[in-house]
Amino acid sequence: MTTLSPTQARVNLSSLLKRAANGEDIGILHGDKVIALRPVSIHADDYALREYGVTEEELERFVKRADQQINRERKAGKIKNYSGNLEADLAD
Repeated sequence: MTTLSPTQARVNLSSLLKRAANGEDIGILHGDKVIALRPVSIHADDYALREYGVTEEELERFVKRADQQINRERKAGKIKNYSGNLEADLAD
């Protein structure tokens, strides 16, 4: 395991995150403990429940309503595709 101080980790954070995402064990010292950097899976329903207290059923109803609204706006011509050039898209 590669172990670094918080200062060393801060300087190399992007690189450390890439290495951890690729499976390398990375640890950051915090007092007398080592805090590990590891990728974790986050599921929308888990996040919604933890952060907002929204149940899976409530989330599914919201997604269905949002999809319906997006489809209505797309049919009405209110939604534009993003070309990658924000200034050009805003000028249209």
